[in-house]
Order: sequence, then C-alpha cells, then structure tokens
Amino acid sequence: MKKHIDVAAAIIIQDGKLFAARRRPGVHLAGYWELPGGKLETSETAEQCLERELQEELSIVARIGEFFGESTHDYGAKIVRLFVYLVEYVSGNFELVAHDEFRWLPLDQIDSVKWAPADIAIVEQYSARASVLARRQQ
Repeated sequence: MKKHIDVAAAIIIQDGKLFAARRRPGVHLAGYWELPGGKLETSETAEQCLERELQEELSIVARIGEFFGESTHDYGAKIVRLFVYLVEYVSGNFELVAHDEFRWLPLDQIDSVKWAPADIAIVEQYSARASVLARRQQ
C-alpha cells in the first residue's frame, strides 16, 4: 500500500508577486520549485503546521489566512495531498533551510520555473484567479 502524506503549503504574495522556493540538492524532487510548507504532524492542524514549517524552513512569522485549495499527486511510492492557504508575511528574513533558492515571481513569470507536480494545479488556479482580478482592476 502506498504511503499517504498530508502537506500544508502557503501562497505568499508580496507586491503582486508569488513566493516560490527551490528544493535543495539531495532531497526528493531536488531542483523543483514549490510553495513553502511541510508535512502535517500527528494532532496538528494544517494551519498550525504551516506556521511551524514557515518558521523552521524560512525563519519567518506568517499569518495564516483563508483556505485556497487542495491538490493530490501520486508520486509512485507515495501520494501527497496538499492543503494550500493564503498566507500573509509578518516578519523575518527568509533564510533558506530546506531550499537553495527563492524567487518572487510576477504573474507573467509564474511558468518560468519547474514546479513540483503536486503544486502545478494550485499554481495554475492562483494564476487564473490573479489574472481575472488584474483585468477587473484595469
């Protein structure tokens, strides 16, 4: 039976740009870009997990906002279910622990990186929603 892993991830927007982090060499999906977050621990809510993971992996304090969406991807040996929230950056220096690079991607450059498979559907949803909102504001 395949292992099922629940992961909480963050959509962090600043100045209209989406935060993306690249997985460091030597880890599963090294070189792929992802929304930051991590595995839920026993008896932890997705929101609690996200607060903890953002502190541990990026050294930032964040305010977890509304639920954005869910994505499930079968990686062969395991199935990852991603719970994604809109997150507001509060403070901290974005120090990389689990990643080797990060970028703030403008809407027209979201496709310029190689996203982890579980993140693709969420990033596409975000891009579509942001495009609609941008057109409405013109």
